[in-house]
Amino acid sequence: MGKREYDVIIIGAGPAGLTAGIYLGRAKLRAVILEAMTPGGQALFSERIENYPGFPEGITGRELAERMVKQAEAFGTEIKTLCPVERVRLEDGVKVVEATGGPYRSKALIIATGAQAAKLGVPGEGRYMGQGVSVCAICDGAFFREKVVAVVGGGDSAVEDAFYLSRMASKVYLIHRRDKLRAQKILQERLFEQQNVEPIWKTVVKEIRGNEEGVKALLLEKVDTGETRELPVDGIFVAIGRRPATEPFRGIVELDEGGYIVTDQGCATSTPGIFAAGDVRKKSVRQISTAVGDGAIAAYSAELYLERWRG
Repeated sequence: MGKREYDVIIIGAGPAGLTAGIYLGRAKLRAVILEAMTPGGQALFSERIENYPGFPEGITGRELAERMVKQAEAFGTEIKTLCPVERVRLEDGVKVVEATGGPYRSKALIIATGAQAAKLGVPGEGRYMGQGVSVCAICDGAFFREKVVAVVGGGDSAVEDAFYLSRMASKVYLIHRRDKLRAQKILQERLFEQQNVEPIWKTVVKEIRGNEEGVKALLLEKVDTGETRELPVDGIFVAIGRRPATEPFRGIVELDEGGYIVTDQGCATSTPGIFAAGDVRKKSVRQISTAVGDGAIAAYSAELYLERWRG
């Protein structure tokens, strides 16, 4: 097997990709993980993870990622960082991945590139990410018990996040640029039954303000009048959509209308030998624990595929 030839190539070093690397390494298969940035994926933005089994005191996203990396490498899986993938092509069943230092070739491929939450793109958002700015209410909501928070968005995700937060925060503002929500009516009705939820209509966030302790306030602007005001909050949850990282795979595997990869229960895509795991695939729940489960399933499915390949 050549220098850049592997049994399995994994694209993406989030929890799903790292788990797949652990399982494949234990199976004595030659595997490599190609990561565009730093291992950890979206977990890196979680200041503390309290709902991942085995860590009753919680763990930072960075520490969890570092442990996964160490475990994958201990079993022989290579991890190449700063290695963005440009495209994937097929050559008589062989998967050819064009990336930094490539091309890389393998018989099986696992796509675990994840989905990134859309950002507001305002001052303070990057600075306070993980310090009051969050894109996951289920992940971080517990840190805001009896505190004041804002949710930005108008779709199902924003309304569901606001409802979830209303059960722990003292006050929840729902900020939307229009005068009505896109979310399902039944979700809206359930949300506005909560006494501690207040909508702020026809308004956008222009800046997230804070200090060394974290978020302290939002600068808001009315879209119709341009009037601005400062709203004191302890945290802000951005729920304006997610974008799966699937551009290099268009035309290679089937995608749904949102750009997510369609798979079966074994994480197999429409193309034999290509599997998808984690937030990049079409599914209903996107959590670290479900990404880890996907990674294990995809690795097992890839191993079975290789056994059939070898005949």
